Amino acid sequence: MLNNNRLKENRTVSAIALNMLLAAVSLFVNGFGVYLTIQANIGAGPWDVLNLGLSKTLGILYGTASVAVSYAILGIDIALKEPIGIAMFIDAFVVGKSVDFFYRINVVPKCDSLLKGVVVMLIGLVIMAYTQYTYMSASLGCGPRDTLLVALAKRAKKIPIGAVSIALLSLATLIGWLLGGPVGIGTLICAFATGPIMQMAFTSVKFDATRIHHQHLADSVKVFVSRKAA
Repeated sequence: MLNNNRLKENRTVSAIALNMLLAAVSLFVNGFGVYLTIQANIGAGPWDVLNLGLSKTLGILYGTASVAVSYAILGIDIALKEPIGIAMFIDAFVVGKSVDFFYRINVVPKCDSLLKGVVVMLIGLVIMAYTQYTYMSASLGCGPRDTLLVALAKRAKKIPIGAVSIALLSLATLIGWLLGGPVGIGTLICAFATGPIMQMAFTSVKFDATRIHHQHLADSVKVFVSRKAA
């Protein structure tokens, strides 16, 4: 059996495979959280305003728009020579298509009041926070958007990362709104409550995201190649 350290450090093919499964399942459930924030019907989160705006303008599924945006950002991350992990590719695909799945089965109808909307949105954000923890625990890379934020913050040396984050979210919201994406009080809730809710979730499970060493894609490939060579 694999011990916990070997599993966390992704030293074997089995460990990487198990952590890829953990990341995929976590991101699928994360997509349900995203779906709830949209079904709250009080304005979507900044990135979802963009995804929904693209979906409306191009006549495509939300998930297709989300995947396109995610892979475009992943391409920027690669161009900026940021560390890339296997889970980043999983993230870029699974979350958007998970939302499409929950749309298809219509598991939660759109909210018809502000109070219901706020409650449903907060539940969605809590689900997203805990699944972010399990996803990051796989140690196979952060999401494309988080990587982009760090990359921009490193290059805007004198500007605090919080200001960079606000600028990035504002740009996504503006473009999405111009494309017809839903902006409302929920957009503000997502923008300002996501961080504190995530911190609360991480604290409750005693998880320190800064201590996670994410395995680069090249190192993951080396593990698979060495297994084949053996």
